[in-house]
Amino acid sequence: MDNGIFGDLFDFNHDGELDYFERAMEFETFDKMMKDDVSDDCDDGAEDIEMVGFDYDELSCMDEDERREVLEDAGLDPDDYDF
Repeated sequence: MDNGIFGDLFDFNHDGELDYFERAMEFETFDKMMKDDVSDDCDDGAEDIEMVGFDYDELSCMDEDERREVLEDAGLDPDDYDF
């Protein structure tokens, strides 16, 4: 029996094994859960950043000067956010 992270929850055809589609669905769900968990750890400013179309994780990987410029161009005060 080939169970995944969530046991047989994603074994849609009930054959006891996860095929590629079932594994992809399981991974997508797990990835979404992890991203939601990380978003919960971020301060409330992350919602402002996402509302203007930026990804908090991408901004956190940017050089500080580049991030400052991008946030200012979007009309946000870079000093309001802690990366």
